[in-house]
Amino acid sequence: MTLAVHVVAAALAASCPSYPSVPPATTQLITVSAPRLRTTSATLRVWRRAGDCWQQVFGPYTARVGWNGLRVNRREGDGTTPIGTFPILPRMYGNAPDPGVTFRYTRLRCGDWWVEDPRSPAYNTFQRVGCGVKPPFKVTTPDMSKSVRAYSYLAVIGYNTSPIVPGRGSGIFLHVQVHSSTNGCVSIPRAQLLQVLRWLAPSGKPQIVIGVQL
Repeated sequence: MTLAVHVVAAALAASCPSYPSVPPATTQLITVSAPRLRTTSATLRVWRRAGDCWQQVFGPYTARVGWNGLRVNRREGDGTTPIGTFPILPRMYGNAPDPGVTFRYTRLRCGDWWVEDPRSPAYNTFQRVGCGVKPPFKVTTPDMSKSVRAYSYLAVIGYNTSPIVPGRGSGIFLHVQVHSSTNGCVSIPRAQLLQVLRWLAPSGKPQIVIGVQL
């Protein structure tokens, strides 16, 4: 193959990216591309399906990932962001009022937890325990209402949710960026996150692809 043909082929691939791991029914896609495994920074883009291609809608945005980089087989507390293709779960959350998303929305309050205890039967699920009530599971971080800025708004990335495997990791969110890294979530600036969350729709069956040099 000549150099010219290689250049044309590369240009076509760039203008019509393919993500074979994404289900055919999905029409909305988020990609998080890191330059290498050991990094805390990545590039987030948002796409809509256009026939056999994906058309960029938003981005590129600078995203933050886990303080220990990316990993395929992450474990609870290892500080990595999982690699793979995952659904956006059908309920969004936030300490701020519903910003106008089309997903179901839960306003966070005191006593709301995402369970991080692998020994709990509620592991990797949202639990409304109640303000001042001792949770029936081990806690290592404050309840979600205490993360006022980071959890102003968030979408749940469906990592380790079907099935839930104890110890494989919990609470992987797309949330507001407040630090230079996360504990394993993906974060982007508040205004950009709001743009993405308002655009996503349950009918689009949105997915997120996280990896290296996507």
